[in-house]
Amino acid sequence: MEIAEELAKQQKAISVAEFFEKNRQILGFDSAPRALITCVKEAVDNSLDACEDAGILPDIFVQVKRSGDYYQVVVEDNGPGIVSDEIPRVFAKLLYGSRFHTLRQSRGQQGIGISAAVLYSQLTSGKPTKVISKIGPGRPAHYCELMINTMKNEPEILKAEDVEWERPRGTRVEMEMEGSYVRSRRQSVFGSLKSAAIVNPHARITLVEPEGNVEVFERATEALPKKAYAIQPHPAGIELGELIKLLRYTDKKKLRVFLKETFSSIGTISAQELCNLAGLDPERPPADLKHDEAKRLLAAFKQIRVKSPPVDCLSPIGEDLIKAGLEKEFSLDFIATTVRPVSVYSGNPFLVEVGLGFGGELEKESRVEILRFANRVPLVYQQGACAITHAVEGVSWKNYSLGQPTGSGIPVGPAVLLVHIASTNIPFTSESKDAVADVPEILAEIDLGLKEVARKLRRYLSRQSMLSERREKEEIIRKILPRIAKKLSDILEKDEPDIGPVVAKIMGNLLVFRHVEMQNGLSAVKIEVKNHSDLTRSFKLHEVLRQEAVFVSPSAKVVPMGDGYDYYWKLSLGPGESATLCYSVRSDGSSFGDPVVEGLEAEIVTGARVI
Repeated sequence: MEIAEELAKQQKAISVAEFFEKNRQILGFDSAPRALITCVKEAVDNSLDACEDAGILPDIFVQVKRSGDYYQVVVEDNGPGIVSDEIPRVFAKLLYGSRFHTLRQSRGQQGIGISAAVLYSQLTSGKPTKVISKIGPGRPAHYCELMINTMKNEPEILKAEDVEWERPRGTRVEMEMEGSYVRSRRQSVFGSLKSAAIVNPHARITLVEPEGNVEVFERATEALPKKAYAIQPHPAGIELGELIKLLRYTDKKKLRVFLKETFSSIGTISAQELCNLAGLDPERPPADLKHDEAKRLLAAFKQIRVKSPPVDCLSPIGEDLIKAGLEKEFSLDFIATTVRPVSVYSGNPFLVEVGLGFGGELEKESRVEILRFANRVPLVYQQGACAITHAVEGVSWKNYSLGQPTGSGIPVGPAVLLVHIASTNIPFTSESKDAVADVPEILAEIDLGLKEVARKLRRYLSRQSMLSERREKEEIIRKILPRIAKKLSDILEKDEPDIGPVVAKIMGNLLVFRHVEMQNGLSAVKIEVKNHSDLTRSFKLHEVLRQEAVFVSPSAKVVPMGDGYDYYWKLSLGPGESATLCYSVRSDGSSFGDPVVEGLEAEIVTGARVI
């Protein structure tokens, strides 16, 4: 027998499950702490996707606990559940899913995530994964124990039965595996779920840690994200081989119909123009096109102007919810956000959202924390290999009042940066989905978003610096003027005057001055408000009273409170303008609290508290 024939006998196909069984590091299972994080992340991502697809506000329970030599991971949700026949394939068959062939934003795309976690679990513990799922009230829950036959990439059902479960609907998955539980701000189960809670503010996530500590990430909104709808492929992203495949297997009988119904942004006129440019008969069957004809058609795609893909395939977080998410998980003094317009790379629509939080309880001398997200999923590892990090490093942060000791790289200061990329196809650098590739179009949009929020930060810090100088100036004035006033009053033998109006005039402040007189058993109150600045000031002025007021002029809004009433006026005063507010209350001998100004900085108001 010839050597070639001997070698031929040794050739055999391997399944994708076998391949990943021997190359688990590709999927993010290269260390004990990371393996645990990856398993939790994949299960939570599945739960979030399922809940959102069904229009359900996610309520997700995660528990990690020691179980002998292993860690037990439990993830339970209130989603729509999974029909019993589908459970084995969803959890125990790699590359099985509903989203790979669908062009819309979603967390999962390839059908690897949760089944890879099941594979790692059985590989390290030798134990099956336990799943229980219920699709509605009044329906039995289905319980099964599963393993993956790695030689065939098929599920093996060790046990299956209908059981009672208290939930009206939902899914619970339980896995045991080797791992290591660490508690840190970023690279940990806790850090990953905290990040997920920021960009999924509509979800409530409960984490029970191995030592029994319970962390609840409450939802910040009751509104579900905007639903993303599937679109057809865009001609700008089609390559020759893919076009030939589409032509060969289409069921359309005419080329013009094929072009119109297979691609987004192509209508009747565009289809006719494409056929004319390629020199092809629009009535011809698509499957009859030869290689060189398909090549001409591809060249025609690049010659005509086709509008960008529809944007309803994306579901951005939005500026308000980015701000709410950051406020929920961080104590900050200032937040700036921006959402960039939809752009396209290789025919794939995408958009970039950026949030910047500053001050508060963040460390002043450490590097800025970068929170990276792709389709609402936190990217925990490989920060240095990610386009988001590269874009941050490429900004000259010294121009925006943040430290950058080496002139480039990640800035230093009490700040946190959030960058979210939403796309129908995130260009990850590997199957572990931890870093985004350096696609020029994506880098450019991140750069623009970062600079936009950085400009807002610079304006804020500039204003804070100006207000700080005003505070120092006012403190000096308030130390000197009382001494001068006291000297003059002693010399002139008169009462010491109120220096508030003088301070307001010198500082260019808004002055609020209250005067009270007794009239027929009533306290007649007059509040004079004058704008000494050279800018228009718009604000609310509140008076909190223990009893109802009478003779209120001009009329005020009244909000009843538990122990009194809040009267407030909306005012807008130009430079040098003033207003007088009057009311009376029955005198009961009690003193008045300070007037309250809402909507202005404390540094530019004299004579009132500021909220």
